[in-house]
Amino acid sequence: MISTMMTQPLLVDDILKCAGRYYADVEIVTNMPDKSRHRTTYGEFAKRSTRLAQALTEAGLKREDRVATLCWNHHVHLEAYFGIPAANGVLHTLNLRLAPEDIAWIVNHAEDRFLIVDDVLLPLYEKFADQVNFERVFVVSLTDEGIPDGMESYEDFINGVDGEFELPAKEENDGCGMCYTSGTTGKPKGVLYSHRSTVLHAMAVSMPNNMNVSNHDTLLPVVPMFHANAWGMPYIATMCGAKQVFPGPHMDAESLLDLFEQENVNMAGGVPTIWMGITQALDAEPDRWKLPKMKMLVGGSAVPESMIRRFDQNGLEIVQGWGMTETSPLVSLSNLKPKFDDDSEDDRYARRATAGLPSPLVDVRIQDDDGTVLPWNNEDMGEIQVKGAWITGEYYNLPKSEDKFTDDGWLRTGDIARIDPEGYIHITDRTKDVIKSGGEWISSVQLENEIMAHEAVAEAAVIAQPDDKWGERPLAAVVRKSGQDVSADDLKTFLQDRLEKWMVPDDYVFIEEVPRTSTGKFNKLGLRQQLLK
Repeated sequence: MISTMMTQPLLVDDILKCAGRYYADVEIVTNMPDKSRHRTTYGEFAKRSTRLAQALTEAGLKREDRVATLCWNHHVHLEAYFGIPAANGVLHTLNLRLAPEDIAWIVNHAEDRFLIVDDVLLPLYEKFADQVNFERVFVVSLTDEGIPDGMESYEDFINGVDGEFELPAKEENDGCGMCYTSGTTGKPKGVLYSHRSTVLHAMAVSMPNNMNVSNHDTLLPVVPMFHANAWGMPYIATMCGAKQVFPGPHMDAESLLDLFEQENVNMAGGVPTIWMGITQALDAEPDRWKLPKMKMLVGGSAVPESMIRRFDQNGLEIVQGWGMTETSPLVSLSNLKPKFDDDSEDDRYARRATAGLPSPLVDVRIQDDDGTVLPWNNEDMGEIQVKGAWITGEYYNLPKSEDKFTDDGWLRTGDIARIDPEGYIHITDRTKDVIKSGGEWISSVQLENEIMAHEAVAEAAVIAQPDDKWGERPLAAVVRKSGQDVSADDLKTFLQDRLEKWMVPDDYVFIEEVPRTSTGKFNKLGLRQQLLK
């Protein structure tokens, strides 16, 4: 029996229309390069996004043509998030932290047709311009530097149309956005999001059991808009009519704290590196900022329980999430069920330090090396595999590979985890980073979190080093806090009270900083190259 329901496609267009119609006076704020604040509203944003769609269409954009952006987090990038898909194009966000030759490779593989670029990023663009072939380049003027010859003003481009434009028809499975993986284990791979997947992700993740976003909130995505849809926050905030605050190019702790305080931000998202800097700034000047009660969403790598406790002391709530570029990206968030309200404080913190519960519409399982699906008993560990409405089933313009997709259609994430009977995901490592010592698995993530619990440690990364007796043993690379001193013997003594003896590293090196990937994660490959010569 067929239902009586209408078959309305799920489109990003409708999020745009809704924001312009119902939340027209809600603010969108950008911290500009000179630290002045640009202020606009959803009403104006909707008009400008529609103008962008019209201008691209009149420029010859065809269905699913790719339009690249090389931009920081700001109001014009938000227009691109909506105006490009509204024109039936595909928004392709370029990671400005990659090497120029890698950006060029990605542009050419995606066959990007047009580019929208910040004027402050033109020096980066010039480093690979001769390796790519954009038809037209539109420059976003964040400063007064002017437009170089051969390029066009973004403002002139969108103001060259009348704005009276009916958005072209499209299907919900049409391409909407594109992002490439960071490529730490080979060439980057393209993930092509659909209108349907983007809308469903925004709806599910905004729900109370997940991010719990409404038009009472003010969101600030610290996570770059060029990385995995900024975790979907621009779509989520626009769908819910929440005020949006963008940091522009200013990602330092003091600039962010100023924005949190002055714009009354109550929800932000970023990688642990960002929050480590925030907590250090708060510790150094505890009376400088009067912050609203905030929820800090953290992803990209595991959050130490010690960080969650330290933020709680400042009235700031850390909520850990987990996902990947391939998963739009959020799969799970670590909100607690009410049944845990009466648990001990230590038990509650331990559960908050997990990757949390899977979102609705996403299936999760763990599988061992032999292909056996493992039970959720909080003991068996295996690779996390996912399947769902916003999970990619293949990579753009690449054949399916067994190392990334199973025969029965699940995405292989490369993360190792155990899942408890309540459904909480306890990530223990990446498959390539797990330490196999004397037949036992040692989680580098667990070791890092325990080491960072020491009051003199700013951050720590653990890698495997060869060992004649045990096969592998953990090597800890440690960054001391400014003005603090801690020795290898101090850390061994500290860890012996917290871990099984065989898990405690024998070797420690003290470094100035941990190398990072383009998305802010610890670069274990770079660390191995640096330490295991």
